[in-house]
Amino acid sequence: MSTGHLRIRLLMLAAGVGFLAVALTIRAVTAGTLNSTGRLEQYSGTALYASMSYVGVLFLWPRRSPLATAGIAWAWCWAMECFQLTGIPGELSTRSLLARLVLGVQFDRTDLLWYPAGIVPLVLLHWLVRRSARQVPSGAPEARVSRGGVRARRGAGRG
Repeated sequence: MSTGHLRIRLLMLAAGVGFLAVALTIRAVTAGTLNSTGRLEQYSGTALYASMSYVGVLFLWPRRSPLATAGIAWAWCWAMECFQLTGIPGELSTRSLLARLVLGVQFDRTDLLWYPAGIVPLVLLHWLVRRSARQVPSGAPEARVSRGGVRARRGAGRG
């Protein structure tokens, strides 16, 4: 694993923990418990769950493009939401807080509309970061990255 991938993974881990902390703080401050009784807790929790899914995909596959990452994260969110129709996540959630946080409790079609609110801003940020990383500073030799991740300068001789 390259140093760059390790750095991305650590950043994505920190982002995921940050999103979780924000979601739990919103619930604790507004509801006083981890229950999502109000709209703010429900909708922010859904969007932040989608954000955690996005950074989770980047944690696992740091080289994924923004659109591929979004597609995987969105598919995960929808799969978990549809899985709730079986009743299994609801049953598991009564026994485990971790199951409740990861799988949810019951299907809510409104959640399907809130997942993009957590994914789209990260797609834009991811795209901007990738775009700025590809730009070469003025005055610096033009560089390209090979498939192996090794930087090569144009005009650099071999040998």
